Amino acid sequence: MDMIIVALVGAMAAVLANRGIAVFNDGLRPIVPEHIEGRLSRRELALTAFAMGFGLVVGFGIPFTLTASIILIHSILLGTDIIGLATPNNRWGTPVAALLGGAYGAALLMGLEGFVKLFEYLPVNVLDPMGEVGAPVVVMFMVFPALAVAFQFGVAKGVWTFLAAVLVRQLAVWLNESGLLSFQGTAVTLNQEGIALIVGMIFLFVFAMRQKPGEEGEGVDLAAVFSDRVSRIRKHVVYFMVMGGLIAMATNLLIIAGDPISLNLLAKGQQTDAAIAALARAIGFIPLVASTAIATGVYGPVGFTLVFVVGLLAPNVWVAGIGGAIVIMIEVLLLSSIARLLDKYPGVRESGENIRTAMTRILEVALLIGGANAANAMAPGFGFFFIAGLYLLNEAAGRPIVRMAVGPVGAIAVGILANLLVLAGLMTPPQ
Repeated sequence: MDMIIVALVGAMAAVLANRGIAVFNDGLRPIVPEHIEGRLSRRELALTAFAMGFGLVVGFGIPFTLTASIILIHSILLGTDIIGLATPNNRWGTPVAALLGGAYGAALLMGLEGFVKLFEYLPVNVLDPMGEVGAPVVVMFMVFPALAVAFQFGVAKGVWTFLAAVLVRQLAVWLNESGLLSFQGTAVTLNQEGIALIVGMIFLFVFAMRQKPGEEGEGVDLAAVFSDRVSRIRKHVVYFMVMGGLIAMATNLLIIAGDPISLNLLAKGQQTDAAIAALARAIGFIPLVASTAIATGVYGPVGFTLVFVVGLLAPNVWVAGIGGAIVIMIEVLLLSSIARLLDKYPGVRESGENIRTAMTRILEVALLIGGANAANAMAPGFGFFFIAGLYLLNEAAGRPIVRMAVGPVGAIAVGILANLLVLAGLMTPPQ
């Protein structure tokens, strides 16, 4: 069943990209209408998609996938963007895109299983240390609302948000340790990181909703200006429902994850925490996805990413499929209303960008620390040396590897090097 669902996800995503209905790459979404409206050739669009997506697949999606044995959705959907846009949008091109997209999704899953089996035969244990890559993410993730507040409303408010989150987190720890919370004689354990995250998000949105709209652009109704493009998205709502259902099913089966944070939480068996993290991320993406969708008429294959939350919280795969389809349908139908809400509260719209920036900064630091810890577990001393050198040389070279991926990529490289050194007799396996 896993293989079928992943293949269907790949096939459907490739078809959506092929027909210009939806693409996953946020930067690519505004470019697709240029082709639809005749200002950009199909070949130029395909080359642009490849240039924007291939490096992220190799340098971002696949390394994270290997660290947790769960497919990061970027690995599939950035690839299907390229496949869909590289094939002609005609009677034979669309079926070819579906076949190639399905084969690509299936190949990713098979390749992942093959890698896991291969690692079991290596002299240096790679899989267990790789779990350390995401360990700092779990704790550090709760900082992002305070950082987003600092970006948007000033450092002072960011500090107050951070202190409130810290206080609530420690209060949750104390309550857990004291056993004061119970239900019918059973102790209730609070998730301290989740509680801190919720408090931080409350601070962020209170500040955002209190921000007054400026004169510039006041009264502009995005949905009215781009009504034709909103109608184009609504016309394809059935496609989105199918895609949303498939994504939610795959998430429920723990085949895929929507972001590195929830992926690492899932790898540790913390499914509820992963759902909370996915929800926080989705909130940050609503302004971006809604605005670009309305302005371009091109949606994202995972919508506002709420389908991942549905998949993680659903009791079984079939409920997840139905829930995912319904949620993405509601998203599409509410696009105009969401646009008007964002116009009414510009602080909320602006907060989306700050949330994404804050998440990126947090992940850059957390994954660098995690990658260094994992690398050092596989090759004590050498691991820290290699990660530090890789990070600094990557910065000097203009960041050919995105900062967020340096830790995971470095850890994978150290795992390979450590095994080669052991086989060459130049290193003894760490105990």
